[in-house]
Amino acid sequence: MRIDVFTLFPAMVDGFCADSLLGKARQSGLLDLRLHDPRDQTSDVHRTVDDAPFGGGAGMLMKPEPLFASVEAADPPRPLLLLGPGGRRFDQAVARELSDLDGFSLLCGRYEGVDHRVREHLVDGELSVGDVVLNGGEVAACLVIEAVTRLVPGAMGNAESPLTESFGETGLLEEPHYTRPADFRGWPVPDVLRGGDHARIARWRRAQALHRTLVDRPDLIEARGGISDDERALLEEFPPVPYP
Repeated sequence: MRIDVFTLFPAMVDGFCADSLLGKARQSGLLDLRLHDPRDQTSDVHRTVDDAPFGGGAGMLMKPEPLFASVEAADPPRPLLLLGPGGRRFDQAVARELSDLDGFSLLCGRYEGVDHRVREHLVDGELSVGDVVLNGGEVAACLVIEAVTRLVPGAMGNAESPLTESFGETGLLEEPHYTRPADFRGWPVPDVLRGGDHARIARWRRAQALHRTLVDRPDLIEARGGISDDERALLEEFPPVPYP
């Protein structure tokens, strides 16, 4: 997969994407990450990429010329998505959509935003990582790149992980997990996980995922059409583990 990122701070994105799963994906060729600095397309000695808004107002805006020139020089894969608070909310479903593509591109805003002609005539859409305002789109770009890349076949060591984790095929939050020691400071691992009955463990895990989702994200339960009779039986069979 090829992902192009247009940013005034390419080192921020490059550094984040150099380690762990993303670094391995780049080294293996699964991820072709290309970073473009719009300053490279400026012609003045100061490499100016921002200017004051017409009509006055606080802050500066990113100028259209360097952004258009940078995108046109790179000929990046489409869609080209502007990262900003007003866009389509990025979630696991959007990550899956993007992971099915051969590539896409991200444009990181800065200052008070971008000249509106960039939205009108350059990008194909806008993505928001939440109802927050950041200093720029770089952190959001890193989030999108990681969420999408880990869904690309071969990027994760265990192909089952994207299916069973939160927001996977079940539409539920993930169940709690435990590792050694079996007893830590008087807090034991549930007996069912140490019993060796894999069918019972699977039912327990399903029940805990349901319990957790009902408490923390009831909207996900509603979105999947509620709880089935079989699931109600699981909830009765296995009480929830404690949560903060």
